[in-house]
Amino acid sequence: MVDLDIDDGLATITIDRPHARNAISLDTMDQLDEALDGASGAAGLVLTGGGDRAFVSGGDLKELSALRTEEQAAAMAYRMRSICDRIASFPAPVLAALNGHALGGGAEFAVAADIRIAADDVKIGFNQVALAIMPAWGGAERLVGLVGYSRALLLAGTGRILGAAEAERIGLIDQVIPRASFDEQWRPIARSLATVPAGQVKRVMRGVPTTEAVAAFARLWASDEHWAAADRVMNKGRQNGE
Repeated sequence: MVDLDIDDGLATITIDRPHARNAISLDTMDQLDEALDGASGAAGLVLTGGGDRAFVSGGDLKELSALRTEEQAAAMAYRMRSICDRIASFPAPVLAALNGHALGGGAEFAVAADIRIAADDVKIGFNQVALAIMPAWGGAERLVGLVGYSRALLLAGTGRILGAAEAERIGLIDQVIPRASFDEQWRPIARSLATVPAGQVKRVMRGVPTTEAVAAFARLWASDEHWAAADRVMNKGRQNGE
């Protein structure tokens, strides 16, 4: 099951398939597309898994084993790649909250997000080579962008699985949180990203003409929200005698 929850502009998509460690089947792909449709217009998006064992453990081999021809395999790869592309191009900030292991296709799903936050006992790896296949959902290309070409080839070529701390050190994971406080800590971060300014920062970082970047800044500057925030800061300074 794929669940969509929207709370005050923050959309959370949860893959909750405990019997399959949140592995992705063809039906899961359909539900993900529907959830992304439902999340359209949200100020922020979170991807996570149900439970605490797996974020996404990859493709559901039991179900996908019915795909035996090259044509069927290609259709499946294009299908899930298009979903990851939708996530990567989502207009608002996207955070992957890695509540559990992200392996194979699960790692590809994770790197489609803008930011990855993980519990400290999580493992992540592009280990498709263990099945004599390769990443096909866009994850290999995105991995290069995160850790560089040579390190990406080493990881995806050997299928090495990393602990959260090492993944953070090389830039594959952005922040590691103790398991005991994981749920408490990732939510405020996601909430702080689900704002109009954060969404505009994402647009600029993706590359827009200078005129668009300056125009976006000017709209924010002239907004009531900006001046209310500025007043709070200035009043705080006066109260502190500054």
